[in-house]
Amino acid sequence: MAVKQTAGREALGEFAPKFAELNDDVLFGQVWSREDKLSLRDRSIVTVVVLMAQGLTDSSFQYHLTTAKNNGVTKTEIAEILTHAAFYAGWPKAWAAFRMAKEVWAEDDAADAKAKHQNEMVFPIGAPNDNFAKYFIGQSYLAPLSTQQVGIYNVTFEPGCRNNWHIHHAKNGGGQILVCVAGRGYYQEWGKPAQELCPGDVVNISTGVKHWHGAAPDSWFSHLAVEVPGDETSNEWLEAVDNTVYFKATGKSNGTKSSR
Repeated sequence: MAVKQTAGREALGEFAPKFAELNDDVLFGQVWSREDKLSLRDRSIVTVVVLMAQGLTDSSFQYHLTTAKNNGVTKTEIAEILTHAAFYAGWPKAWAAFRMAKEVWAEDDAADAKAKHQNEMVFPIGAPNDNFAKYFIGQSYLAPLSTQQVGIYNVTFEPGCRNNWHIHHAKNGGGQILVCVAGRGYYQEWGKPAQELCPGDVVNISTGVKHWHGAAPDSWFSHLAVEVPGDETSNEWLEAVDNTVYFKATGKSNGTKSSR
């Protein structure tokens, strides 16, 4: 069902009331609403192609791309539509259209990658890790699996996400164990090369060791974080792992694997 349009009146209601009326009530109110003649999805496709053919890849084009997406046009379909239209509208116009279309459908790529990652493991990704967001670069997620006896949490990192350097402290016992369950990531201790982590890898982190862990630049990553019981345990968060340190650590495999 077509959404009632008010953009004309909001932008030009006082300056050009008749134009605003024609835009909101006739173009969108009458033409777009004739779904018995042509579906909203098909109208979106026609509009996108016509605007692209005229080279009008501005904010209105972005609006109609978003509308097309909301009306059911998939990323695969819009790519095929713009490719087909390129042979008739012109290659430079297609390039401009593709740049904007990639932005509109970018969220779908992220959602698809997240769903694929979820399917690779039995544990849930969980909710955004908002309480600890200030200690991460990038988006992480947290799913508590056990909060009694021993704390076990599934921590998921989007590509490029990592936590700050940090140290686990305890008077006795303490520390942390990482059990990698999906994707590809890295673990690094201060002064040592980074270790690439894959499903099945296990990292034992002793107290007093400065370290960080997170996803590879091009992969989602999940690990179980097991809290080792101890007396007077605490976590000391330190400086962020900046891009220089991160890309040096993850830029190429150093052949060092974590213990299993």
